[in-house]
Amino acid sequence: MPVPSTQPAAERKLLRDTVQDKIRDAVMDGTLEPGERLNDDDLIAWLGVSRTPIREALAELARAGLIEMAPNRYTRVAAPTKDELLDAYRTLGVIYGGVVRLAVPRFSDAERERVLGVLDDVLARLDADQQAEVAREGADIYSMWADACGNASLAQLCRSTTDGLAFRLRVPELAELVPTDVVRPELVKLRDAVAAGEPIAAELAMEAIHLLPTRD
Repeated sequence: MPVPSTQPAAERKLLRDTVQDKIRDAVMDGTLEPGERLNDDDLIAWLGVSRTPIREALAELARAGLIEMAPNRYTRVAAPTKDELLDAYRTLGVIYGGVVRLAVPRFSDAERERVLGVLDDVLARLDADQQAEVAREGADIYSMWADACGNASLAQLCRSTTDGLAFRLRVPELAELVPTDVVRPELVKLRDAVAAGEPIAAELAMEAIHLLPTRD
């Protein structure tokens, strides 16, 4: 019996992924605003593809938490609320505490310098009261840890969850619920632990940044 060709399925997957990336980027950079309705015909005209890869991409983005879908009612960009913020923020801390512990010993000198540069930039922007801007770039900041952790399963978990969790931090009450004067000292500890190559200290600092209970 001849083996069926899988080429058409591979092409559809590639197209869906391309569409998904474009919609994801438009959500994350604010081109598509929270709560904005998404119309299939408008998306078809924008992306130049058929309805099927668009619906597949939207379903994946809904699973990631960036899109909300109600059959026969609406498809829209998710709208974060302050009630979701702390749960999302602490979930990021649970995930990325372990990621940081794995990543820190694996950094090359060049990777370590890049991470230290990012952390210095975050500290400077917190000092300039730019916490909201930091939150808007949160998914990209988290990804640098996942990329270096060396654990494919954990990296995949990060890729599938981080966008939706980081997106939930984009609320006006962020500074109230995640005070800079609490986060900044722990961010300094994280930077120092990365510079010294101390994974456990880095893990504890990442957890403290995300307001997790301290360990005895």
